Amino acid sequence: MTFAALVLEVKAEEVGALCDALLDAGALSVSCEDARAGTAAEAPHFDGSGESVSWPRVKLTALCKVQPEPERLLRRACDLAGIAVPAHELRSVADEDWVAKSREQFGPIRISAHLWIVPTWRAPPEPEAINLVLDPGLAFGTGSHPSTRLCLQWLERSIAGGETVLDYGCGSGILAIAALKLGARRAVGVDIDTDAVATARDNARRNGVAGEFLGVGAPLTFIADVVIANILANPLMVLAPVLASRCRQGGRIALSGILSDQADEVAKCYSPWIAFAPPAEAEGWVCLSGVKL
Repeated sequence: MTFAALVLEVKAEEVGALCDALLDAGALSVSCEDARAGTAAEAPHFDGSGESVSWPRVKLTALCKVQPEPERLLRRACDLAGIAVPAHELRSVADEDWVAKSREQFGPIRISAHLWIVPTWRAPPEPEAINLVLDPGLAFGTGSHPSTRLCLQWLERSIAGGETVLDYGCGSGILAIAALKLGARRAVGVDIDTDAVATARDNARRNGVAGEFLGVGAPLTFIADVVIANILANPLMVLAPVLASRCRQGGRIALSGILSDQADEVAKCYSPWIAFAPPAEAEGWVCLSGVKL
C-alpha cells in the first residue's frame, strides 16, 4: 500500500480541532511539532515548571492513504474544523508498519487525579482509577483537546450519582460514557454525524456502560439533570433555547468548544435561562457552566 504525508502549518488555536478533523476525515495519524524547530525562534514544549507550552505556529504531518485523494481529505478536515485550507505540501512515504507507528503517538491521558483516558493497546497506568477506554477514530473527542478535558473535569466535579445526562454533539461519546462511569443513572448522546453515533455506541459497549446515542433528528423526550455540549461557539448560540429547555429547573449545564474571546457572547445567549459561574479555561479554550433558573 502506498502512503502520502500532508504537511501543513497552522495557528496554535487551530491544532486541536484540525487534528481531530483530519483523523475523522480518514488520516491514519497526525503528528505535531514546533513550526519554528531548527531556527533561533524554536521553543521548548515544556517550561521550567514542567507545564506544556503552546507553540505559536505548529507543523502538522498527517499520514494518509494515496487513495482516496489526500487533497480531498484535507478539504473535508478543514471544513469540519471550520478553518480555511492552509498552504500545504504532499510528500510520498515508504510503506512501513503505520498502525504501530500511529499508535506510538497516543498514550494514556490523565484528566485528573482519578480519571484517565486509555487507548485499547495500552494498560491503564492506574487500574484503580476511572479509566475511559477510547481509541482515536471516526469522531471528535479523544480527550486530547482542552475543551474535552475541561468538560470531563467539570463532570467529575458535578456528577454525584443518579443523574440523567444529555450530551449534545456527543462525538465519540466520551462525555456520556464518563458521566455513566462517574455514577450517572442515564446518559443520552445526540449527534448530527451518523458515524459519530455508531462510534459512540461501540465505545459505550467497550466501556461496559449502557449509553444511549441518537441522531440529531430523533425526538428528545426527557428533561435532564445535567446538559453538556462540547461543540463550537456559533452552534452553541443558535442552540441556546433548545439546550436550556432540555435542562430541568435547578439542573446544571456546561458549554465548551468556546474560545476565550467568545465566552461573553455565548453566555449572553443563555442568560435568560442560566446563571453562570466563573468560566474554567485551558489553553485559550473556555468551559461555561451554570444552573438553570
